[in-house]
Order: sequence, then C-alpha cells, then structure tokens
Amino acid sequence: MTQTIAPRVRTLVLLLLAACGLLLTTAGPASAHAALTGSDPQQGVVVDKAPDQVSLTFSEKVALSNDSLRVLDPKGKAVQQGKPFEVGGTTYGVKVHSGLPDGTYTVTYQVVSADSHPVAGAYTFSVGAPSTTSVSVSGDTAGGGVVGWLYGFGRYMSYAGFIVLVGGAAFVLGCWQRGAGVKPMQRLVVGGWLTLTSATLLLLLLRGSYTGSGKVGAIFDLDLLGNVLQTKAGAALVSRLLLLAAAALFISVLFGAYDKREDEEKRDLTFGLAIGGTVVAAGLAASWAMAEHASVGLQAAIAMPVDVVHLLAVATWLGGLTALLVALYRSDAPIESAAVRRFSQVAFGSVAALVATGVYQSWRQLGSWSAFTETRYGQLLLVKIGLVALLVGVAFVSRRWTAQLADTVVRQSKRAPQKERVAASASGSGKSKGAGSKRAAQLARQQAAMDTARQKRTRDADPNRFGLRRSVLAEAGVAVVLLAVTTVLTQTEPGRTEEDAKAAKAASSSSSSSSASAGSGAVTLDMSFDTGGTDGKGVVTVDFDPARVGGNEMHVYVQRPNGRAFDIPEVKVALTLEAKKIGPLAITPDRIATGHWSASNVQIPMAGDWKVAVTVRTSDIDQTTVSKNAQIG
Repeated sequence: MTQTIAPRVRTLVLLLLAACGLLLTTAGPASAHAALTGSDPQQGVVVDKAPDQVSLTFSEKVALSNDSLRVLDPKGKAVQQGKPFEVGGTTYGVKVHSGLPDGTYTVTYQVVSADSHPVAGAYTFSVGAPSTTSVSVSGDTAGGGVVGWLYGFGRYMSYAGFIVLVGGAAFVLGCWQRGAGVKPMQRLVVGGWLTLTSATLLLLLLRGSYTGSGKVGAIFDLDLLGNVLQTKAGAALVSRLLLLAAAALFISVLFGAYDKREDEEKRDLTFGLAIGGTVVAAGLAASWAMAEHASVGLQAAIAMPVDVVHLLAVATWLGGLTALLVALYRSDAPIESAAVRRFSQVAFGSVAALVATGVYQSWRQLGSWSAFTETRYGQLLLVKIGLVALLVGVAFVSRRWTAQLADTVVRQSKRAPQKERVAASASGSGKSKGAGSKRAAQLARQQAAMDTARQKRTRDADPNRFGLRRSVLAEAGVAVVLLAVTTVLTQTEPGRTEEDAKAAKAASSSSSSSSASAGSGAVTLDMSFDTGGTDGKGVVTVDFDPARVGGNEMHVYVQRPNGRAFDIPEVKVALTLEAKKIGPLAITPDRIATGHWSASNVQIPMAGDWKVAVTVRTSDIDQTTVSKNAQIG
C-alpha cells in the first residue's frame, strides 16, 4: 500500500527466489509429524508362526497411551496384552497372547507425534493363511469426527483472535494513536482478546478427546484434562492463557489511561506499551512455536524463533489491515493519511519478514521441489503462496487510493477544531446565562451532531476514500481464505516427512519382496494408478505365490500414496500370455480387509511372460486399468 512498495517487492522477490532455490537444493534430513515407516510383522505378510509381539517403527518419537496399539483377531477381538512399550529408538511394541490361531489379524495404532498432532492408521498380517475378517478400519482417521471438526474450528479462531489482537493493538499504538479513543477500534481489539481466550479454553477441553478416543463425551473428562496438562501441547495452551491475562492489562492501559494522557506523557507511555506489548505478543506466538511443527525436526533451535517472527509478521500485517478496515468503515473520526502511510511502511516490513521466514519454513518442511506437487502439504503451500501473491497485488491497487486520500483527510481534519471551538463557546456562554444556557447547549450539541453526520456523508462520498475502502475490503476477504488454508496447513503432515516415510516403506517392501522371491519364488508387482477422481491416486501391489505353473495364491493390496490402506469398492485382475495368445484370464479376488483382496488356487496354465492387468475402481464412475509383465513358471 505504499508508493515505493513495487520496486522494493520486485527486488525482494528475486532475492528470496534465489535463496529458496539454494535451500531446496541443499536440503538435509529432518522429521516432523510422525509417519509409520515399518512394522514387524510387515503389512500383508503371511507368517508361519504367530509372533510374540507386534512392533511399529515411526519417523520420530511418539507419545503412547494404553490403547495406542491394538491387535484384533478376525472377529474383532483384542488379542494384545499389557500396555504398549518402547522397544528402542522410534520403535514401539505390544505383547500378544501366545498360540494365536491361523487367520488375518488387524493392527491399529493411534499415537501423538512430537509436534502434537494425532497420527492413526491400521494394517493387516496373517498367521498360517489369510482369512476373512470382520474388522473394518476404513473410518479410523486421527483427529476426525465432530471433535476433530471442533478442534480445527478452535485452531482457526485462535489464529484469527491472535491476529486481530496483536495487529489491531500495533495499528493503534504505531500508526493511529487517536484510534485509542475510537469505540469501534476498542471493540475490535477486545473482541480479538475474547476470541483468542475462548478458543484457547476450547482447545484445552478438546485436546484429550482429539488425540484419543474422539468421543464428544470425553471433552469434560477431568482425568483426561489432567493428562493433557502434563503434555507439551497442554503446557503451551496454559502458557497462552497466562499471557492473555497480561494482554488484558495491556489493553486496559492502551484504551484507558493512554487516551487520557497529554502528548508529552503519551510519548513515555508509548515506549513502555510498545516494549510490554512486544514481549506479550512474542510470548503468545511462542505458545504455537513450542508445541507444533517448529519444535521438532531439523534445526528446531532456529525454526522456533523463525516461527515466532513469522506469526508476528502475519498478525501485524493482517491484523493491521483489519483495523484499517474498521477505521474506514465504522469510525466517525477521520483517519489521517499519515496514519495510512505509516501502516503502508509497517505492512511492507511485515511482508518482507513474512516471505523471508516463509522461505525457510518451506525448505524445512518440504526439502525438495517435487514435494510441492507430490505431497498434500506442498499443494496446500502452493495455494498459500498464491493467496499471499494475490494479497500483495491488491495492496498495489490500494497505494493509489492512499496517495489521493491525503488532501481530503487534511481538509476534514481542519474542520474538527473549528467545530470543537463552536461547541466550547456555546457551552461557555451557557454557563453565564443560567437556565437559558441549557437550551443553547442542547442546540449546540444538536448542531455538532448534524455537522458530524454531514462530515461523515461527505467523507463517505469521497471517491478516493471509497476506493481505498473497497480495496482494503478485498484484501481482508483474501486474508480470511489465507488464514483458513494456513490452519489446515498446520495440521497436515509435512511433505519432507511424507516423502521420507514413503521411501522407507518402499525400501522395506523391496527388501521383503526380494527375500520372499529368493526363498519361495514368489512374484510381487507394484503399479501406481490414478483414476482421475478427487481421491484417485494410489499404488496397487499384486503377489503371486509360488509363481509357478498350476495353483497359486494371489494377494492384492491397494494403498494411498502415503502408504495407508485404501478402501475402494472393487478390484479386478486379468492375466494374458500374449506370446501364446492365452487370455485374458479374469480373476475376481475376495475382499479380506481394507485395501486387501485375495484369491486362492489361481491356475497358471503355462510358464511365460504374463501380462498382469489390474482394474481399480475408486468410485461409481472413476476407474482405471494398469498393467505390468511378470515371469511366472
């Protein structure tokens, strides 16, 4: 919104793009937001003897509860015994009853990662031979349901409250000190405080259920709340509430004693409020940084202060923008052009800090250019970058109205002292004339009200002011959407972790397949597919055992790109030996569990290079066929 912003931003963008390229090409290992990278027994494997325990390996340390790891038999009965325990490093296990009968077993897990996010999932393995199972795990998603929705809403409102509270107070103190006496501005900042406080209390109550059972009835469980207070996320929320008490004192001084001080006294009080407000605002921002993505993984000691600066920059920019919008739409007092220009300068500095810290955070959470398009985190980040660019573009439009607003505001400001002198004169003359003065004072107040209304109509009719209001309103609209995307982004598994987990699982699967192939002649085929729907990407794996002429066991596994079982309605397989013009031989496997189909006694009539075609249907209308050749027999 400043007249000099365009060349500055061009230079800034070029420098940061170069820095972004350098960072992304020199990325090192990191972790955040735990992902399952291995298990024993492995997913889909058939073991001859029942294991004594089941263990799972994650990409980072996780927190366990009594029900974090469960093993269910084909009828859905729990067969684990005792509490989950740490095996070593990032591997955790649970004991199972001895002498488990043959069949397919389901392992479910619900843990909390070091960055405070719940992580859940499930997979199957079989003892002796696969069997049908009554266990359905398609709906097991961490942080889902009503409680998950409420928690997400609470996160959004907490960010919104923080932005309005910090940005609104900064706008009044640093750009428009006359705004301390403006009622709509007071209501805005106090509303931000109330929103952040209410949202923090809501998150504290929801936290136990959100990371555990997900039941609404558990929200007011005091024992669960006590457990939450002992966690890192609980401590961060309590710290935020304590800092909000200090913020309440800051607000009372800003909109109470500060507005009543003379100019000389205001200067000293402004300095004190600025120092105290910065400390409280930084503390509030740190309550997010200390418990979420920034607190774990690569360079956490650097990432946490960077995250604090990032949040303060967002609040100063978007919260100040909201305050400016209120000043333009709701305030009777005219806002000076100098105040708008000061905010333009503050906004530019905030954008510079926002972009610089955002580049570092992007490198830390993505690690490669491919993660921008191949992970959900990267895709959301691209949307966020686009919204920020749009917001800056609208700000370019606003700077023209800012420049033209100057003369109008100056003329309006000059009328105010004259109006005050007339009112004071009427009041003074009223004192000398006794009872008749009350009527004169009343007329003077009425005249002042009429002058104010006329001034407001004139101000609102000013095309420059109207243009500025319209462009600032557009900026605020984009900011609301930007905040929603940011909220979702903070709850999404970072792209770097997702890619590392996929690589680890692929390596484990390859090692397992090679071992199985060497020992028994089994063949495993992995094929990526995309049905074209909104949720149509995944990987299908086909196993033939012993991959020879005659009867074979065939297993089909369908997984999402992140390695989780994919619950789809139908899978079909067709075998074709093109060299001998045999086939296609259609096979319709039976559904065993989520993402797992099986067919027994699949007859291979002749050895050769068989084409294995798999048709995957992810919805009523979305399906595709992928194929790969395999030497069988």
